[in-house]
Amino acid sequence: MAADSDPETEVFEITDFTTASEWERFVSRVEEVLNDWKLIGNSAGRSSPEKGDYTTGTWLEKSQEINFADFKFFITHFILKPENENENEREKLEEDAFPSAMQDLLCMNNDFPPRVHCLVRWYGMQEFVVITPGTNCEAIISESKCNLLLSSVSIALANSGCQVPIFVQIQQKWRRMYAGECQGPGVRTDFEMVHLRKVPSQYNHLSGLLDIFKAKIGCNLSPLPPINIAIRFTYILQDWQQHSWPQQPPDFDTLLGGEVGGVEFGKLPFGACEEPISELHLATTWPHLTEGIVVDNDVYSDLDPLQAPHWSVRVRTAENPQCLLGDFLTEFFKLCCRKESLEEVLGRGLVEEDSQENTDISSALSKLTEPTATVPISKLSVSNMVHSARKHIRRHRRIDESPLSNDILNSVLLCLFPDAAVEKSSSDNSKNKPAQSNASGTAEQDKNPDYNLFLQLKSAPIDSLTYRLALCICLINYNHGGLRAVAHLWQEFVLELRYRWENNYLIYGLAGGPPDLRCCLLHQKLQMLNCCIERKRARDEARRAQDGSKEREQRGAGSSQNGRPTSDSTKEVSPGKSWESWSDSEDEFFECLSDQGEAETSQTEGEKDGSKTKAEGRLHPYNNMTLLNSAEPLYVPITQEPAPMTEDLLEEQSEVLAKLGTSAEGSHLRARMQSACLLSDMESFKAANPGCVLEDFVRWYSPRDYVEEEVEDESGNKVVKGELSARMKIPGNMWVEAWETARVTPARRQRRLFDDTKEAEKVLHYLAMLKPADVTRHLLPCILHSAILKLKDEESIEDIPSVKKSIRQATSQASKLLHPPNYDYKKIEDFINQLNAMETVITRARSLKAKFSICEEEKGDDTEELKKFVSLLLEEPEVEVIGAGQGPAGSIIHKMFINAQRLADFTSDEAALLSALEEDFSSDRRPPGATNKVPDFPPPAGREILLRTCVPRPAPYSKALPQRLFCVLMKEDFRLAGAFSSDTSFF
Repeated sequence: MAADSDPETEVFEITDFTTASEWERFVSRVEEVLNDWKLIGNSAGRSSPEKGDYTTGTWLEKSQEINFADFKFFITHFILKPENENENEREKLEEDAFPSAMQDLLCMNNDFPPRVHCLVRWYGMQEFVVITPGTNCEAIISESKCNLLLSSVSIALANSGCQVPIFVQIQQKWRRMYAGECQGPGVRTDFEMVHLRKVPSQYNHLSGLLDIFKAKIGCNLSPLPPINIAIRFTYILQDWQQHSWPQQPPDFDTLLGGEVGGVEFGKLPFGACEEPISELHLATTWPHLTEGIVVDNDVYSDLDPLQAPHWSVRVRTAENPQCLLGDFLTEFFKLCCRKESLEEVLGRGLVEEDSQENTDISSALSKLTEPTATVPISKLSVSNMVHSARKHIRRHRRIDESPLSNDILNSVLLCLFPDAAVEKSSSDNSKNKPAQSNASGTAEQDKNPDYNLFLQLKSAPIDSLTYRLALCICLINYNHGGLRAVAHLWQEFVLELRYRWENNYLIYGLAGGPPDLRCCLLHQKLQMLNCCIERKRARDEARRAQDGSKEREQRGAGSSQNGRPTSDSTKEVSPGKSWESWSDSEDEFFECLSDQGEAETSQTEGEKDGSKTKAEGRLHPYNNMTLLNSAEPLYVPITQEPAPMTEDLLEEQSEVLAKLGTSAEGSHLRARMQSACLLSDMESFKAANPGCVLEDFVRWYSPRDYVEEEVEDESGNKVVKGELSARMKIPGNMWVEAWETARVTPARRQRRLFDDTKEAEKVLHYLAMLKPADVTRHLLPCILHSAILKLKDEESIEDIPSVKKSIRQATSQASKLLHPPNYDYKKIEDFINQLNAMETVITRARSLKAKFSICEEEKGDDTEELKKFVSLLLEEPEVEVIGAGQGPAGSIIHKMFINAQRLADFTSDEAALLSALEEDFSSDRRPPGATNKVPDFPPPAGREILLRTCVPRPAPYSKALPQRLFCVLMKEDFRLAGAFSSDTSFF
């Protein structure tokens, strides 16, 4: 006993009943969220939604995470954004008004809304809250857990006074099972759901579903209030065999080798290779029916789709259909990320062999200059002779060493250089000149925004060689061998350019003049090479003209000496040989320093002897002016043109000048480097105007720096006197220094400001060293430019407003993506995907137009209505068919289903023949009531039945409250979503 009474052995257990459980914390957390979102109080102030608001309106959504112990939930609030919500009307509402959600249960304006939350479709509510398990949490399958969550929701609604319905997602997520509750003053609505895999036979029609609905509401009134019925059957059309292919079948006799969607070189393909429309869903709706008007049971049904008062259609598109333009752009873009050089792609032996072709081709073409040639060079085909020489060189190679066949290669080169065609008319001889647009078309092209789109994209004009090269490489890459074929074509392209440089053939498809810095760098390089060819041709023509005049002079002199011409072996060349007379074979990089010295020495000796210096290099008198120190007219000299430069050379020059620093010596040297053109012009001016002074040069070169004013002389007469401007008198002025150092040398004997031979070799070396990936990066703006123009042309045919807007946005975006020196390839890849999406939309429109037999040439009310209908199908989630089955669109849809049903019924050739003889598929729709063993429509893929009424529940003396049952019957899906309201005031 003593041991039992020992206080140390006694244990006292204390239970704290004030500690909140996890369940209570969860309920409290739900209430806090409802308070934070201001969902407390009366929700009956929202007006009834108008027709189509659920589809066209804006749904707002916000979410928050809450926990039940260690189990995560997401609580989400959905609400249709109100158009004009009046707060004053909310304050005047009666306290016992039904919640908005209960009023929405009976609203008939938005039955079966497309593309909305499933709860909106089943219950027609404008606002609700959903509690769903977290992302990585298991589903709520246990019945006890489901009941615990529902009781939590019920307590939270009661404590907070919230009248917005709250749903809890239960069972597996794919089943979309929800249970919920909505509470109001003295009323409650329970949201219940049934989901089965198969439809019970007794509930596979309207009669059985009405029995379920009546049993559930349990109304004992007699007669029973009318039940409003809305029915919607959906039919799916998947068979498009009666329609044409998206792309024309390949022509196996063409050069492209039977490629689907193939086009000629210099163009981009367009369109889908597969059907972009996978399914057409026809929904036939009976919106307002009552029990007894329509019969639908297991024996008979009045629900004929042709008799449905409302038809609506939506299309289901194929996911990522293969489209040619998008595929071409994607494959072209992939080349930009490759690292292989030409040697790695083609093999060292092939590259080395081709690098020596220049000499072999030149020797092969040397026969053109022999006296035995009877055909002028301008009449011969450049490319034909080049290819003949190359064929001779490659005759020992294996066939598999050349990625491109000779036929394809010749076709591509002919597309790039059409001036090299064998058969040319006399009018085509002018193509040996720079291929700029003619003068009459230039003004029109300048006004065309599509033509000048290259200015925004830093691309190249659409008729230029660079633009065509991009298209050809894109086509070669996709259809004719990929990377190896591109490398082969680029190598041949560079060889063709070298041939043209060495033989003075201007490059076709390039505008004359200096490189256009607004274009891509590769286009500038090609223009620079063309400038070199122009200078070289001009120099050679001047040399031939000079040699011809000398020969005529010598012949005249020879004939005056004893009547015999002087032998060529005794001709003497004057020491003052001009640089035009030097051939490239003697000195490729000619510098005329010695000639200048000789000319200056002879001039000095002449001045010492008192002889007058002879003027050289005059163009024409300048504005009737005379020299200041003599009465000789002031002549405009023949000057050298400034050296053209590409943007990379300008950047290099800028870097060199910047590295000179800001010191006095650096600034002086920088000024001297920048005054090379000024010095050349001064020397030409001195040669054209002997005895001139700096003031004479300034009067011609920079008139603003020669200030004239009227003054009075000693006799009082007004005379005009002039002097240099203030900036010309600054000590150390560069103009003064340059004038003092300038020699008396005409332009033809000066050192060249632009060494065309050196610059041409630099360009050719630059092009030859490019990797295939570098080439594609240079041409990327051109190919995207062409893709945008292609989309514009195709969109103009289909006239799709959304695509038109997207193209404008894409053009603006591309102008920002393609200007930086280093492209953002991730953004460019996204941009290509946008272009692919636009192509897909256009192909869908084209497919729908073909299916609905819309011809652009046809005019009429029906055609315009069909065009509008197709346009809405692309823009809207669901489109109403005007006139239902009797309208123009409805008749065509009916024919589609008839044809699909007949084709599905063809089990043998005999049956097909009999069906074809019985009725022509292209005939008009059968009149109603005509019999045929093949039904016009297949069994509906889905049936939706909506039952609504307003009855007192649970007792006859209760308030009349809305009751609703939404039924979905599909092949492997049976769902009942019910909302049953009860009066809780006296129950």
